[in-house]
Amino acid sequence: MQIRQLDHVNLRTTQLDALKSWYEDVLGLTAGWRPDFPFPGAWLYAGETAFVHLVGIEGDAGTGSESQLKLEHFAFSASGADAFEQRLRHRGETYRKSEMAATRTVAFNVWDPDGNHIHVDFPMDE
Repeated sequence: MQIRQLDHVNLRTTQLDALKSWYEDVLGLTAGWRPDFPFPGAWLYAGETAFVHLVGIEGDAGTGSESQLKLEHFAFSASGADAFEQRLRHRGETYRKSEMAATRTVAFNVWDPDGNHIHVDFPMDE
């Protein structure tokens, strides 16, 4: 077996509508087809690929006794850094921008309404 790529990220939330809107409005993902699961949720796509799965829940979004543990961040590769930064500024989003010369990457660090940390990485020479 050989892992080839990350398929998707699944996030549990008590703010399903707010997270769905944020991922659409800020990251430009599009809500699309989702199996008819017996619980609320949304699948958010970049092109034909579902990258983020949201699961609507009531109560604590964590699981079991480890509910205080969180994934530190997940990341997307993207193009259009200038337009993305303009979108962030226009919406008043909190973000941190950094350049990583070793990887020739410009990283925008953003946080969704649940506090999940996301990198959106762009080629430095774009």
